[in-house]
Amino acid sequence: MVQMSRWKVILLALSLVFGLLFSYANALTPAQRESLPGWLPKPTLNLGLDLQGGSYLLLQVDVSAMRDKRIANLNEDARQTLSEAQVAVAGIVRDGNGVVITLSNPVQMEPAVTAMRTLLGGGMAVASDRTVTRQGDNRIRYAFTDAAITAMGPTAVDQSIEVVRRRIDSLGTREPSITRQGAERIVVQAPGESDPTQLERVIGQTAQLTFQMVDVENSVQEALAGAVPPDAELLMGEDGVTPYLVKRRVIVSGENLVAANVTTDQSNQPAIGFRFDGQGARRFGETTANNIGRPFAIILDGKVISAPRINSAITGGSGIIEGSFTIASASELVNLLNGGSLPAPLSVEERRSVTASLGADAVRAGQLATLIAFAGVLVFMVLSYGGLFGGISVIALLLNGLLIIGAMSMTGATLTLPGIAGLILTLAMAVDANVLIYERMRDEANAGRSPIAAMDAGFNRAMVTIIDANLTTILAALIMFWFGAGPVRGFAWTLSIGVVTSVFTAVLVTQVLLVVWLRLRRPKSLPIAS
Repeated sequence: MVQMSRWKVILLALSLVFGLLFSYANALTPAQRESLPGWLPKPTLNLGLDLQGGSYLLLQVDVSAMRDKRIANLNEDARQTLSEAQVAVAGIVRDGNGVVITLSNPVQMEPAVTAMRTLLGGGMAVASDRTVTRQGDNRIRYAFTDAAITAMGPTAVDQSIEVVRRRIDSLGTREPSITRQGAERIVVQAPGESDPTQLERVIGQTAQLTFQMVDVENSVQEALAGAVPPDAELLMGEDGVTPYLVKRRVIVSGENLVAANVTTDQSNQPAIGFRFDGQGARRFGETTANNIGRPFAIILDGKVISAPRINSAITGGSGIIEGSFTIASASELVNLLNGGSLPAPLSVEERRSVTASLGADAVRAGQLATLIAFAGVLVFMVLSYGGLFGGISVIALLLNGLLIIGAMSMTGATLTLPGIAGLILTLAMAVDANVLIYERMRDEANAGRSPIAAMDAGFNRAMVTIIDANLTTILAALIMFWFGAGPVRGFAWTLSIGVVTSVFTAVLVTQVLLVVWLRLRRPKSLPIAS
């Protein structure tokens, strides 16, 4: 027999409270939400790029350039290590995923191999990502493993996504969507960001900060003529005019940077304060102590910002970077440095912007489509099952919509135009359970069973079909959410929430309201019997 258990009534009341509590903020203005007491939840639906307007960028991660740089670093590591071991080197050339070192004297092969293996840790010939192997009597190959080269691509994309997210957050953009597309591409959607040029500038700057010694033993003019020493590189100053010859070996890099902030120099001009971690502070302190009176270069993205002279050992691990900064440029650079450097350069493959007015038009169109869908369902249910049973299904549908909005607001989900399509589809599917239950009741009533028996059979025998139909739908939605990206995931997320809430409301709300009607009216037959 159909029973109205107390727990069902309590669950229905709690669901109504939940829907109202997490949905009401969407009907308020930002000022009204701010004026509410702090203990009240204030989550709202986040509108996607297509509804709110904003900027869209498709970025290509230059994995090849990153791999080339990593292999070039092997060259410098080998040169520095063998120099410290006092092993004479005739030449170092690139070979595939690594470098081949040619020794001047084959007699030094054993100490050279021993020194090179210290780079791998533990003195072994093979590390998890690099190998050291002999080639003949006077050659050593130092290279990345194939697995390490393969892993560099996915790792670089994952790291780039996190760096891009931190940089966009520094702009104050709300709920950006940053997703992978394919193997080496990133899609960035920044709702509310009206200036794609600024977004592109902040995202695309590599922000690789390094501290390197200036080469004072060799002539800059000779380097400009083409005679660049193998352990040095020729870089231009920030003004694009002044050349600098600097050692390739990096003393400290941005990876050792703990924090950066905007400050002022001795002339009260904007400058950038920095602080290193323990390892960076130690290396910086040792280098400055051993090179008093010599200049060192502060390099950002391949340009020398400044090249101050070391007057004393800098052991505190902190200092300031002086340059021709403004407050705005210093703040932007600080945000980039605090956000971390990109592991690989990014190039913009596609850019477009959606205006706020176009987004508002999409919202109005979505609202109209939802209202039309709701009206269509209302008319169909009332015409098919009468005012009572059709009206009860509509009440369940209203609570269903309230729970969907509440759940999406609570989870911080982003509503997109495809998400609205998922919401409309959910409204149409939500009454499927009611149709199955009502049709079963109708069959039982026409077979001569009592109203109570017909209602009991309608709910019990239709549940298997309801669960089966909605389970396949939610599995399809989960597959779309797992493998999809952007709008596809928005559609899948809205559909998943809608399936769960529609089954809940269609069964529970309908059952509770029909039992109340049954107890109050005690009918001799069901109104839907034909």
